[in-house]
Amino acid sequence: MQDRQINPMLKSALELGPILAFFVAYLALKDRVFTIAGTDYDGFIVVTAGFIPVFLLAMGVLWRLTGHLSRMQVVTAVLIVVFGGLSVWFNDPRFFKMKPTIIYLIFGVFLGFGLLRGRSYLQYVMEGMMPLKREGWMILTRRLTAFFFALAVLNELIWRTQSEEAWVWFKTFGLTAAIFLFFIAQGRVFRDYGPGEDEGDCEG
Repeated sequence: MQDRQINPMLKSALELGPILAFFVAYLALKDRVFTIAGTDYDGFIVVTAGFIPVFLLAMGVLWRLTGHLSRMQVVTAVLIVVFGGLSVWFNDPRFFKMKPTIIYLIFGVFLGFGLLRGRSYLQYVMEGMMPLKREGWMILTRRLTAFFFALAVLNELIWRTQSEEAWVWFKTFGLTAAIFLFFIAQGRVFRDYGPGEDEGDCEG
């Protein structure tokens, strides 16, 4: 199946819609307890159980419409199923709260391993979505590796020290905003090392 372009708004809705749905459902059900087959489940667990199929459905629709899912999306989907499933199975929200930590550690280790080999695995993962010269990819990879490790530490600090609701707000809006702002801040790299531009001075 060839890759196809779709409306950017629809693409964003499919990618972010499940996360926003989780947030809204959590606010509505966070204070409720549901008894299922003789076991009590609080709102967080019930919402997590609902989030898994909604996320997979959205990714399935995205794949159907575009013919493509990025490697990051595939890894994220697998970890959502694994850690979300563990939270529901053991009736323990800690597994799902650890999921972002594991995701960012995996990405950080993956990119860091490439750097140790003198390569940018980010270029491989992004599959040409952002045209950059090699120097630009290496700069961006170093920065993103450090950023992923920082997000992993931050997620651990938030869910272990703050309330459940605070973590949900952080997960829904804090992490999303942090990633958005990170790439906005890399404008000079995209400008200096974009195709057809003169190579700029190497930055760390």
